[in-house]
Amino acid sequence: MTEAASPERQGESPLRGRVEELRSRSERARRGGPERHRERLQGQAKLPVRERLRLLFDPESPFLEDGLLANSEAAEEMGADGVVTGIGVVQGRRVCVMANDPTVKAGSWGALTVEKILRIQEQAERYQLPLCYLVDSAGARITDQRQMFPGRRHAGRIFHNQVRLSGQVPQPCLLLGPSAAGGAYIPAFCDVTFMVEGNASMYLGSPRMAEEVIGERVTLEEMGGARMHCTVSGCGDLLCGSDAEAISALRAYLAYFPSNWRQEAPAAPARTPGSRADIGALLPSDPARGYDVHQVLEALLDQGSFFEIKPLYARELVCGLGRLGGRAVGVLASQPEHQGGVLFVDSSDKAARFISLCDAFNLPLVFLADVPGFMIGSVVEREGIIRHGAKMIAALSSATVPRICVVLRKAYGAGLYAMSGPGFEPEATLALPSAEIAVMGPEAAVNAVYANRIAALQGPERERFVEESRHEYARDVDLFRLASDLVLDQVVEPAQLRDQLIWRLAAASSKLRLPAARHHGVFPV
Repeated sequence: MTEAASPERQGESPLRGRVEELRSRSERARRGGPERHRERLQGQAKLPVRERLRLLFDPESPFLEDGLLANSEAAEEMGADGVVTGIGVVQGRRVCVMANDPTVKAGSWGALTVEKILRIQEQAERYQLPLCYLVDSAGARITDQRQMFPGRRHAGRIFHNQVRLSGQVPQPCLLLGPSAAGGAYIPAFCDVTFMVEGNASMYLGSPRMAEEVIGERVTLEEMGGARMHCTVSGCGDLLCGSDAEAISALRAYLAYFPSNWRQEAPAAPARTPGSRADIGALLPSDPARGYDVHQVLEALLDQGSFFEIKPLYARELVCGLGRLGGRAVGVLASQPEHQGGVLFVDSSDKAARFISLCDAFNLPLVFLADVPGFMIGSVVEREGIIRHGAKMIAALSSATVPRICVVLRKAYGAGLYAMSGPGFEPEATLALPSAEIAVMGPEAAVNAVYANRIAALQGPERERFVEESRHEYARDVDLFRLASDLVLDQVVEPAQLRDQLIWRLAAASSKLRLPAARHHGVFPV
């Protein structure tokens, strides 16, 4: 029998042809959109979508991609229909990903794009895996709106699924390009959003639309640029200089979080602090004098472990992830260097969001208080400081993870409450010997109580009365008196603070977490 007539060969030929066709279609899909669009990425200092994923995933690790051939029957180059979805490995753990391909119709959404996003969200929920969004999208394809906008399994369901996933699994977002119109809600519903300066933007209406509809002339950066969102609106959590920097930050961020809410946060090898500075020496004796609390964090946390969230926004309060003896923790620290550490509307919102994030994924919270209280005055009252402060306190009161309050230098008024003071069931309230805890400082208190009497006195008699009244007030709220009354659990030497926190967090690791029995609270928003 000749080779041409071999049954075995006759059976192979059609299959071989189909395999070649599969390879050809797959290669075409992986290329993405037309060559001119791929060339444009270089001019925008953007990485191709598959290079972004290569940097995100662990080297040489597998990537299980679904929907590669979506819309492969289209006449034009529609690689994967503009979105890459699947499961990869980050820091040794599986994660789900959704990554827009800006070379395919500017990363816009068609019917199959939406379906792929929905399916990876559903997989993330079924498998209880983190879902990372790499967003670079012009929004919906207006020409396809009937097929992807109004229905039960269309674009709106993406946001519905994000809310369902919230608190179940981590949902970080890298905003690497635009996120326009309704698509802007993807970053909004994520746990955090890291934005690349110069490329990332999010807005409900473009500058051109704003000019046409409301007569406002504004640039894209002013409307929804990365720096604006990371400094003014608070929609951005980290401003990055490039795609690679943002991806590296995402890998670092995920290392602090479990894969889902049922797991504990992953530990890391313990390290000594990054600074050997004496924490006590870092705190000025004058309670009104500022200092940079980052120096305290360097002397307290494991070396190189602090990952700050919203560093450019509401800088009077520092929020971030860190490690104490290898244990992942969330840290909220007053920043006296900026606005004296007073709490404003934005810092209250920043804190509320961060507290909820850590509580959702089992990260204990450490509060470092050096706070004069909440800001007062007509401006902040009109901005709703009471409502926003209540939002922070509501998040704090709802949190069930272990919490420790440390008063570094002062905790006045409702600032003590907002920083998880004794009335909010922390595992412990600790204070350094430099701490003051009171409704307000001695000077303000004496002026408030004795204003009329002080006004009636003159010269040395007035000065003597004010000085004696301040000393009497200070004795009444003396730190050791508060410790004697068990308001404080312990007054700690600065050199022992780190060990105290490590020991107490270890003891609290078996804490029984029992939220109040109800559907949900009705909190200020």
